[in-house]
Amino acid sequence: MKSLLQDAYGFIFEDELIEEINEVGIYKSFKKDDIIIEIGDYLKSMPLLISGAIKVLREDQDGDELLLYFLERGDTCAMTLTCCIGNAQSEIRAIAESDTQLLMIPVQKMEEWTAKYTSWRHFVFESYQNRLSEMLDTLDTIAFLKMDERLMKYLRDKAKINQSETLKITHQQIAYDMHTSRVVISRLLKKLEIELKIKLHRNSIEVIDL
Repeated sequence: MKSLLQDAYGFIFEDELIEEINEVGIYKSFKKDDIIIEIGDYLKSMPLLISGAIKVLREDQDGDELLLYFLERGDTCAMTLTCCIGNAQSEIRAIAESDTQLLMIPVQKMEEWTAKYTSWRHFVFESYQNRLSEMLDTLDTIAFLKMDERLMKYLRDKAKINQSETLKITHQQIAYDMHTSRVVISRLLKKLEIELKIKLHRNSIEVIDL
């Protein structure tokens, strides 16, 4: 595990901090589509993403979901930091986008390392800034882009995070992530295929215009 940790975070953290993370971090693995964090959970640790990818969603009063952002190797989720430190319930749902490995860091160490290691403090602050920027980008997408443009951006982002031009995903799953109906998504996917931006297969979507 230490070698994976070094690969993912060695360019961010000094060796001494890597050693401490390796000692106290609790290893967890998740299969694709596993729920990692559920809305309402009380969190006592924050995740460091060693491999794989995670999608983070919000849910409205009707139970409909909206995709906020993706997390990749070397990331953490700023919302979990806030919940850990404030002993508050999670307001997001985190789902494994692919098979994922995490190291969970106890809240006590988060606070200790903020004072002890400059690299950790910078990492936490940068994580807040990056996640805020991504959420603002999500708001801009909803407010200013047409639905077909939103869908194309979603497909490009998903292809990037999965490092594959071929996405194994249903029209209904896309509709859930984008907070719309399957009928709308199916119609727009067909439009994008006619425009030669994607190619629809029986159980997958190939993103051509990356």
